[in-house]
Amino acid sequence: MSAPPVVDLPIADERLAQDVANGLAAVEKLLRSSVETEDAFVTEVSKHLIEAGGKRFRTLMVLLAAQFGDPSAPGVVPGAVVIELTHLGSLYHDDVMDEAPVRRGSPSANARWDNTVAILTGDYLFAQASDLLADLGPELIRIQAQTFSRLVQGQIRETIGPRADEDPIAHYLGVLADKTGSLIAASGRFGALLSGSPADVEERLSRACEAIGVAWQLGDDLLDVASSGAQSGKTPGTDLREGIKTLPVLYALAAGDSPRLTALLSGPVAEQDVEEALTLLRAHSGMARARAELGAWVDRARADISGLPDIPAKDAFLALCDYVVERSG
Repeated sequence: MSAPPVVDLPIADERLAQDVANGLAAVEKLLRSSVETEDAFVTEVSKHLIEAGGKRFRTLMVLLAAQFGDPSAPGVVPGAVVIELTHLGSLYHDDVMDEAPVRRGSPSANARWDNTVAILTGDYLFAQASDLLADLGPELIRIQAQTFSRLVQGQIRETIGPRADEDPIAHYLGVLADKTGSLIAASGRFGALLSGSPADVEERLSRACEAIGVAWQLGDDLLDVASSGAQSGKTPGTDLREGIKTLPVLYALAAGDSPRLTALLSGPVAEQDVEEALTLLRAHSGMARARAELGAWVDRARADISGLPDIPAKDAFLALCDYVVERSG
C-alpha cells in the first residue's frame, strides 16, 4: 500500500528528497506492522486512522532532523513510528472528548464503533509506542514521558479553560505549545538524538520544531476564517460553529469594538449566522494580530534554524517556515 499524503514541501536537493521519501516509506511500513495483532478486530480499528491518511508532519520533522547526524541510524525509523503512534492515539481520544463524527474525511472510530472502542484503541497505540520505545534507550523514554505529560496537561488546560485571573490569549498560546508544539518538538529531538547529532543541534531543532508546530496550528485558526473550503480542506467557520475560541476570535473579543461580532462570538455560532460572523471577523483587526503572532513564532523557528550547520536539511527547514506562513494565506 502506498504511503499517505504528506506535507507538500518542495525539497530542492535531490538526494535529500530521496532520503526523505525512503524514510517515509520505511516509517509507513513499520507503522502498519506495529499495530498488527492476531485479533483481526484490534488490527482493523488500530489501522483505521492510519489508512485514513494524514500529512505525517511529525515523521517529516524526525527525518529532517536526523539529517544533522546519521539519517540511516537504526533508531530513526522506529523513533518516527513512536511519535506517529503517540499522535494517532491522542486523536482517538480527542475524537471521543470532542464527540467528533469525522476524522480525515472518514467516520471517526467513536462514530464507526463506539467511545469505549475508540478509547481502548488509543490506549493500545500508546502501548505499542512504548514497546518500540523500550529498545531506544532511557533518554528517549524520559523525553517521551515528559512530552506525554505536556500533551495531557495541555488537554486539561484546554478543557478547564483560563482561570479568572488569566489572560485568555496567553492561556490559548500555552495550550497550543503543550498540546501541539510539544510532540513536534519531540519529533525534532528524536531525530537529532537517534542520528547522533551534537547536543546544541538537538536543542535548536527541538525549539524550532515546537515553534513551527504552534505556528502551524495558528495557521489552521486563520484558515478556518479566511479560506475557501477547497483551500483548507474543511468547511470555513467550523470552529465558530463549535464555539471554539481560536486566536482571531480571542483578539476580536478582547478588542470589544464590534458589539454585533462580540455577540455572535460569545458561544457557538448558529448556522444562519456563520456567514455574517465570518464576514465581520475577516475584516476585524484580530485577523492581522493573529497573523502577526504566527509570524513571531515562525521567526523564533528561523532564529534557531539559522544556527544549524549548512546542509540541505537546513534549507528544507527554512522552506518549511515559508510554507507555514504561505499556507495561512
